[in-house]
Amino acid sequence: MAGSSKRRVRHLVFLPYVAFLAIFLGWPGLYVFRSAFARGTAESSPMIEAVTGQFRGSFVFSLQLSFISASIGAVIGALVAIAVVRLDTVGGLRNTVVGYSAVAANMGGIPLAFAFLAAFGMQGLATRLLREINVDIIGWGFRISDFWGIVLVYLYFQIPLMTLVLVPALDGLRRTWAEAAQSLGASSAQYWRLVALPILTPALLGGFLLLVANAFAAYATAFALSSGGSRLVPVQIRFFLQGDTITGKTNLGYALAAWMVIITGVLVTGFQLLMRRAERWRR
Repeated sequence: MAGSSKRRVRHLVFLPYVAFLAIFLGWPGLYVFRSAFARGTAESSPMIEAVTGQFRGSFVFSLQLSFISASIGAVIGALVAIAVVRLDTVGGLRNTVVGYSAVAANMGGIPLAFAFLAAFGMQGLATRLLREINVDIIGWGFRISDFWGIVLVYLYFQIPLMTLVLVPALDGLRRTWAEAAQSLGASSAQYWRLVALPILTPALLGGFLLLVANAFAAYATAFALSSGGSRLVPVQIRFFLQGDTITGKTNLGYALAAWMVIITGVLVTGFQLLMRRAERWRR
């Protein structure tokens, strides 16, 4: 009886957390989906209208941006994580890189957009310094508010996030595996290709999906860079939800948000499944 009472007490501790999720996540989520499936003034359902015509182009643009920034961020972040783990003997290096990555991975919004505008804007510091050595990125067509400009900004938090995801997975590679491969005559390249890479594949793919979801859901940074004119889905949602008196398509904004929740949910679920598989090697 005493053990049962203790379990009940432990379960009661989670009630505030469950209530918080229900009030600030569950109820708004239900409201979004209820509004998204409500029939608006158009003949078709808002959920169908949200993925057709020009709005489908917004999803394609957002996913392209997400996949490209995630691909570049995953490659560079993986290389940084490998370097950190292999140079673990260098005093303070690991703690410094991991600490910075934890901060940078969660940095975004207006401050990050302002920092890059000050550096790579039309009269930004980096832009002017590059112009001094005859590298005119503005003349080449680069704009911080365009596709590749937003990719550059997103890499600021994509690379550290991948580093944080992959460092624990690299820690799971046991030294004895490398020694066994070496004793059997395998080279370093063969060890990484035949042993390490297959073990790290779930973590790499999981980290990639997390980066895609992270970029796909980003809003404030892109909005600040583009002054609200971006084709990204989060910016489109803001336009319809705040401009409903003009457009009369509030339900369309909720439908776009609902599709974002669905896509992000699929990506995060894939990340969780892959990371659960990667955890087996760390036990």
